[in-house]
Amino acid sequence: MKLFLVRHGQTDWNINRRFQGQSDVPLNEAGRQQATVLANRLSSEHIDVVFASDLQRAHETARRIAAQHTCDVRLDARLREINFGAWEGLTYDEIKHNNPAVLAAREADIFTTVAPDGETLNQLTARVESVLNDLHTHYADQTILIVAHGGPLQILLCLPLNLSPSKYWQFHLATASLSQITFYPAGAIINLLNDTCHLSPPIGRGQGEGLP
Repeated sequence: MKLFLVRHGQTDWNINRRFQGQSDVPLNEAGRQQATVLANRLSSEHIDVVFASDLQRAHETARRIAAQHTCDVRLDARLREINFGAWEGLTYDEIKHNNPAVLAAREADIFTTVAPDGETLNQLTARVESVLNDLHTHYADQTILIVAHGGPLQILLCLPLNLSPSKYWQFHLATASLSQITFYPAGAIINLLNDTCHLSPPIGRGQGEGLP
């Protein structure tokens, strides 16, 4: 099985360094351009099925890619970004000012500590792992494209390598980046990671790229 992993195109909240989580923020103009350029890059690839988070920034990115193929986009809420609850729409500095104790606790224990009304890394990992298990069961030996968000894609990189999900932050994935994993009986190989060569010259690159 081969997985192409795509992070959605840029949004205004990426530029402003705001935590998006499961807020349904649309692509901005640069993000739409990024998605179109990425779709052109992938136009010559064989893709059997396209899955995407049901949040519009991922769904729109996926639709532009699927339009180059004979694929519908299958939406799956399990591919949503981690839920940041009351922190969504805020910057890191705003969270640190307004809720320093909870922020410090979460940074000390990301597995079980949540933002107010949010979800834990354990919860994100469980739903992403269920997606991966379903793919192995129903799409073995096929080529699958997944368009999602930084958090779930970082978990999808950790799981096949038997890395603790706590290491997820060590995989940087820019907006509209492309990664690729191939699964073999002996294990998985990452063939491509955070590739943005299709965005050269850069489209919409900015300092907010790392925020989910």
